[in-house]
Order: sequence, then C-alpha cells, then structure tokens
Amino acid sequence: MLTVAGSDSGGGAGIQADLKTMLALGVHGMSVVAAVTAQNSLGVQGYWELPPEAVRAQLDSVLSDIGAQTIKTGMLASATLVETVAAVLADVEVPVVVDPVGVSKHGDSLLAPDAVGAVRSALLPVATVVTPNLWEVEQLTGVTVREESRLSEAAAAVKDLGPRWVLIKGGHLLGDPVDLLYDGEHEYRFPGRRLDNAHTHGTGCTLASAVASYLALGRDMVDAVRAAKEYVTGAIEGGFALGAGIGPVDHAWRWRDRG
Repeated sequence: MLTVAGSDSGGGAGIQADLKTMLALGVHGMSVVAAVTAQNSLGVQGYWELPPEAVRAQLDSVLSDIGAQTIKTGMLASATLVETVAAVLADVEVPVVVDPVGVSKHGDSLLAPDAVGAVRSALLPVATVVTPNLWEVEQLTGVTVREESRLSEAAAAVKDLGPRWVLIKGGHLLGDPVDLLYDGEHEYRFPGRRLDNAHTHGTGCTLASAVASYLALGRDMVDAVRAAKEYVTGAIEGGFALGAGIGPVDHAWRWRDRG
C-alpha cells in the first residue's frame, strides 16, 4: 500500500500514522512525502510542501517498479500538489482512498484556500472512496452537519463531486457518533460509542489507512470500512498522553492486548 501525505514530526498523524496502521494490519507500507510539518501535541507550528517534481518522482519510482494494491492520499497542502497527484492517480487501476485533509486536530489549516477547488475538481473524481469529517464536508460542499438526520444530504453532496464511494465521519455529531458509507444508491451506517479519552491525534489518517489496508487485503468496501472502524475504535480507546497536549491513538493496541 502506498500513502501520499505529509510528515508529522510528532509521529501521531500523517505518514507516520499511515505506516504504523499498515504494519499493524499486516500490509507493507510505502510512502510519498508531499509536505513536512513542524508539529507536536500542542499543534502545527509550520509546514512546507515539497516541490511537485519531487512528489512526482517519488510516485513514479514506487509505481514503476513495485506498484501498489491500494493508494491513500492525505495532506497535499497546495493546488499544485493536488493536481500533480491527481494526474498520476487518474491512470492507476487500484483503489484510491482520499482523506481530504483540510485542518489538523488542533484547528490548524493544512490546505491552502485555493487548493479546495483542486480537491473538488481533480482529486475527488479519481477517488474510489473519500473520507471527510463534518468540517471537511462543509469545506467541500457548503453543507453543515450537526445531527445524524443530515448525513444523507452531506453524503449525496460529496458524491456529486465524483468519488465512487463516500464515507462521512460522524465523530463530531451531536449525540452518538455514526459514520455513513454511500455509493450513490445504498447507505450503510456504522454506529459508534463515545470513548472517555481526549488523546485522539491521528484518528482520520488512521481510519483512511485502515480502510485502504483492508482493501489491499481483498475485502470489499463495506467489510473494509467495518473492519477499519473496529481497529480505529480500539486505537482511540488506547490513546495515550504524549507531550503537553493531545496525544496520539495507539496503533499497536492489538499487540498490547496479546501481552
């Protein structure tokens, strides 16, 4: 599996979370670094995108030799990088999982304002599944969701932008959390439970990578999402304090359960 994303120097999200998830689920992970962040448990102090030729060269190196069974995208930072990556993904024949990263857990912007249009017009049409949270749904479509009753409207609005599947993450809903998977005809709802743990850094990256990992292992979309939800729930439950702010989820929670 190949991830195209940003590096998190604190190790909780981005490329680092993606690779940890892949390892935990038994998948060989490869990476294309699109941006580098200066980041810790308190927030993002800065980020620097790589030149598009460097990102394209990494993609070409991996795909021309090793190939990939699934590809996941995360933080792409700028319109130029979004368009560069989307142009390559348009020619691949494997599932593409798009995490439309727009803001960090701490509320720090990770996507240039002019890049939102590129995500809509170039990246989402090549996505097998896109995994926005409620803030990202609003950023992409203008649809504001606070209650479960509006999930269907949100999913339809995102689906109109071109992905084959949409997974709306409902962790910030009022009331109990519910995620909605939608393919344009059928809805699949995945209820969750609130966990008393504030250490949730990397949740979105981890979920998207888990979905991509299970797709690489041959599961269908519904089963891949169900299994990814189970894995992420355990990782959130095991989230631990690191630094003075929000700590990461525990990608190795299943290993720890086995002693």
